[in-house]
Amino acid sequence: MNSKQKPFWETKTLDEMTQSEWESLCDGCGLCCLTKLQDDETDEIVYTSVVCPYSDKETGACKDYENRSVNVPTCVQLTLERVAEFDWLPDTCAYRMIYRGQGLADWHPLVSGTANSMKKAGVGLSAIPVVVDCPGLDYEDYIIDKP
Repeated sequence: MNSKQKPFWETKTLDEMTQSEWESLCDGCGLCCLTKLQDDETDEIVYTSVVCPYSDKETGACKDYENRSVNVPTCVQLTLERVAEFDWLPDTCAYRMIYRGQGLADWHPLVSGTANSMKKAGVGLSAIPVVVDCPGLDYEDYIIDKP
């Protein structure tokens, strides 16, 4: 890329991106994989520090990304058609930021050029104490502020 050419996330809308560009927007924080609870009466969504057994607590990545929807049927796939619904994602989520017309955070790997920048910035699963989901876990015991 020459110095005058802007990166794709600054020149394209989400619907103009290729599948590869879309996937690269994910910073790999893993915060979308935290279990969330929704109040039946108010629809309020709260986060817990509970992650599924396929979440890598150190990297934030899914250990079986290709089969995530099979392994965890409640796993929500982030798609262009549904991006407006994803207000439950962290405010730092690149999909939300681009959808809102904002730039990417300085620590985002696409901006910094290194995958470690997110961890160094204290963002993602590695920055909070998480618990791996298991039978009998009471999620309400693990409610946290939205990361």
